[in-house]
Amino acid sequence: METRTNVNSNPCSPAKNPGTKGVKILEGDPKKAIIKLAVPMIVAMSVQTIYQLVDTFWVSGLGADALAAMGFSFPFFFISMALSNGLGIGGGAAISRKIGARDKAGADNVAVHTIIMMLLLGLIFTIPFYVFAPQIFSLAGAGETADLAVAYSRVIFLGSIVVFFTNVANSILRAEGDSKRAMQAMILGAVLNIILDPIFIYTFKMGIAGAAWATLLSLAISSVMMLNWLFFRKDTFVSFDFKDFSFERDIVNDIFRITIPASAQQLSMSLSMLVLNLIIVNVSNTDGVAVYSTGWRVATIAIAPLVGIATAVVSVSGASFGARDFKKAKTAHTYAIKLGLLIESAVAAFTFILAPQIAAVFTQTEEAAHIAPDLIHFLRVICIFYPSVSFGMLSSSFFQGAGKGLNALIANLLRTIVFIPLFAAFFAFTLDMGQVGAWWGIVAGNAIGAGVTFVWARLYQSTILKTEPLHKPHEQRV
Repeated sequence: METRTNVNSNPCSPAKNPGTKGVKILEGDPKKAIIKLAVPMIVAMSVQTIYQLVDTFWVSGLGADALAAMGFSFPFFFISMALSNGLGIGGGAAISRKIGARDKAGADNVAVHTIIMMLLLGLIFTIPFYVFAPQIFSLAGAGETADLAVAYSRVIFLGSIVVFFTNVANSILRAEGDSKRAMQAMILGAVLNIILDPIFIYTFKMGIAGAAWATLLSLAISSVMMLNWLFFRKDTFVSFDFKDFSFERDIVNDIFRITIPASAQQLSMSLSMLVLNLIIVNVSNTDGVAVYSTGWRVATIAIAPLVGIATAVVSVSGASFGARDFKKAKTAHTYAIKLGLLIESAVAAFTFILAPQIAAVFTQTEEAAHIAPDLIHFLRVICIFYPSVSFGMLSSSFFQGAGKGLNALIANLLRTIVFIPLFAAFFAFTLDMGQVGAWWGIVAGNAIGAGVTFVWARLYQSTILKTEPLHKPHEQRV
């Protein structure tokens, strides 16, 4: 006999527990839920990506070699983000499904499992990457910029547990519909990073390592804020009880069913970046990597609204599948894509027109000025694929919320491991277009991969609506 407990059994009233307000959002109209959850996250992601641009701006004052070093370091920093985000997505999607099924105790148990798994994964990641950093960057082709890359990345590796907790805690807040406080924590970290960057890099004369320390300290302070909400104030919807904790296979499998594909999906992006770095170095030099890494940071702020919308899609579709309301999940997916397409079309036009001004911000110093023309070209080529990202990213998020992480992984691997490197190499080497060919390869690979993911999501939605028995939302099973 299966019994589902009602979320209202939570002793905290909505007035005292912001988490219960988020739960009501998840249970409401899917279009309104997407907006209410996405807007705070769009703001937060935009501020975060602005800090990345500011980070790049201050590092650009150290010269093109420092920018190239960040370019070589970024894929490895992205690995820590991929693992922690993957775990956060897996745990968050499982929590949302428990909320949709009106299983408060189950949501709490998933949250506890997620935190324990985060601590273990953080330790496993930190030690080998910190110890073998010089060998790693030598193999990555960093060349004369390897020492700078090691100086930057070792700081990040040392504090990876902070990175892991920040991403996982933020995902837990979003999973219960509390995107407002998730936004506050992310904005705090980003603003602090913007303030601390010039102090650590130039005032304290720490160079590129100063940028890493500024990032780590900012994330640590953001983590303390979320630590207080989750474990001390205890005013979130989910609650944590670590007494007599033991891993439950069903919960671990439920989390890993999304975590492993989601982490692999983001890790494939890191691998794609490494391959692109090698292609660019072979057809150009480390200046090409500086252009790519700087331009890609601009691209990250361009697609930041989509990341915010994607987090909402995971929560809403997860809750919808938990309640077995598949039509609601499809509505949320469709509405999110329309919203993303509209926003990214405007962003692409804005980026294309203002490419010279944007490039000038990062090439003001004499050491970096010579890469300005290539950076303008990159920005104008890469913005072409922004609208198409909506179809791929938001479809992947739908799969994650639905508990079908493997679908999202397969589609993403085709894009990052097959399409992008294949087209980049084809344009760069076969058509002899050099580094510009690599830019066009990124555009072509992303567009094709997004189309494949969208079509797959639509086919899955059609199939499940036809074949799965539909239960009324919040129906109890006995």
